Amino acid sequence: MPCRPQIRKLDALSVRNKEEAVAFLVQAPSVITAAGSPPKTIEEFVGLASDGSRAVSIARMRSPAGWSEPAQTPAFDEYTLVLAGEVHVEQERETLVVRAGQAVRVPAGERVRYSTPGGADYVSVCLPAFSPDLVHREEG
Repeated sequence: MPCRPQIRKLDALSVRNKEEAVAFLVQAPSVITAAGSPPKTIEEFVGLASDGSRAVSIARMRSPAGWSEPAQTPAFDEYTLVLAGEVHVEQERETLVVRAGQAVRVPAGERVRYSTPGGADYVSVCLPAFSPDLVHREEG
C-alpha cells in the first residue's frame, strides 16, 4: 500500500488550537444593515456577525452612487480593495480617491469618512473585526 502524506488542515482565522482547527467553506455571507444613505449592501463572509470571529472581518460592499456615512474614528485597521467604481476616503488633511484596482489602508485611531459619489463595489478587511463598539461613529 502506497504511503499517503499526512495532510494537516488549518483554519487561518483560528489561533486557539491549531492542532484541532480545520479549514471550512463559507457557504454564504451574512447581510448586514449599513450606516449611511442611501442604503448600501454589506455581505460579511468572516467576522462577528457571520462566524463570530473577533480577529478579522472580511466583507464585500455594494455601495450605490451618492452613498456616504458619518465620520468615524475606528479602533481597528481597515483595508479597502476597490473592485469597481471608486471610494472616497476623507481624512483630516486630504481626501483620497481609491479607484478600481487600488487599495487603501486606514490605521486604527484615524478619523475618516467614506463615500461613493459614483457608486462602488469593494472589499473591506478590518483587524480586529468590525464591531459597532469599535467603530466610534459621530452623530449626524
